[in-house]
Amino acid sequence: MDVEDLWPEAMKMVVKIPVLNDILFGPYWKDAEKTYYYADGVIGTSDEYTLRAFKRRKKNIPYTTVYVGTDLDIFDEAVRIYSNEFSKSSKEFRVTYAGSISASYDIKTLIDAAKILWDCNRKDIRFCILGTGSLKEDMEHYVNALGCGNVKFLGYVDYQKMAAFLVQSDVLVNSYVKKAPQSIVTKIGDYLAAGKPVINTLSSTEFMGMVEQEGFGVNVDAENKERLVKAILDLYDDAPLRAKMSLNARRCAEEKFDRKKAYGKILEMIGELIG
Repeated sequence: MDVEDLWPEAMKMVVKIPVLNDILFGPYWKDAEKTYYYADGVIGTSDEYTLRAFKRRKKNIPYTTVYVGTDLDIFDEAVRIYSNEFSKSSKEFRVTYAGSISASYDIKTLIDAAKILWDCNRKDIRFCILGTGSLKEDMEHYVNALGCGNVKFLGYVDYQKMAAFLVQSDVLVNSYVKKAPQSIVTKIGDYLAAGKPVINTLSSTEFMGMVEQEGFGVNVDAENKERLVKAILDLYDDAPLRAKMSLNARRCAEEKFDRKKAYGKILEMIGELIG
């Protein structure tokens, strides 16, 4: 079993009516528990996801955590080809979010932080949002209503160009709402491969611990625009810290998120299971 997300737990982000949740998702809960029960081996994309399989059963089968990684060779080749398309002036400080624009992802607070900086005349700090989703149009309207000219939506960007864009940024933001159920998400491998400092608002204890232990970024309380602004300005003002975090990010990508290395654990488990 490969646990890449917690379902139906994540569905609660969409339907937040307790009684209706029980009615709608009851069959899914039953199916999930049955699947966990009959698994012969478990692989999860975070420790939290892996251990979810043992919530109602003993740990008497093989299990391991393998992060959703990045093929660093493909990533680096994309950067080599496309980086020049996204170059910026030395005066621009680029803060980038890449990913979905939907219920779990806190784009609104990112925009609010941009507005604070815009009103403070920090117009050299630019916010770029890559991706699409159910709330993209709403967030675009919100930017227009606030009248902040330092936020740009680039929409869907294919993987290779996204990689190049991340590398041409100064800070990357992993932005989530308070109750988001995610843990160590897919984009993290790409963020780390880019070798840039990460500002994280995801409340996952596991990922917050990784940010601190590996030293590639800073944790900020979710939905707190003032703290987010402070984190951005702190990194803006401290080039040596950004450089240190950048080195740590790339090192972490190479050690823990490179598919060529990490995915060998999956083959080892399969070999163990089939004898």
